[in-house]
Amino acid sequence: MVTSAGDGALIEIRVIPRAGKSAVAGTRGGALLVRLNAPPVEGAANAELIALLAATLGVAKRSVEIVAGKRSRGKRVRITGRTAVEVERILAAQLPR
Repeated sequence: MVTSAGDGALIEIRVIPRAGKSAVAGTRGGALLVRLNAPPVEGAANAELIALLAATLGVAKRSVEIVAGKRSRGKRVRITGRTAVEVERILAAQLPR
């Protein structure tokens, strides 16, 4: 789910657009499951994903980049400014119990 990527971390993500609220919802198939309130229209869901991850991980929005899957539910996101270990720790604390 989270791997090291030189100056940061890569996260495999599965998004569910048009959810009731935006939140990290768990894991599915080796990927982080993220529910997004925004529809997948004109980049709205991608923008909301970037904002949610930046807020959750405590980094600037410019430190979050979708590197694969911009038009798909399965995405690979690069986080700069945090190590893979830090990202895993923060996300683990956010997962529903």
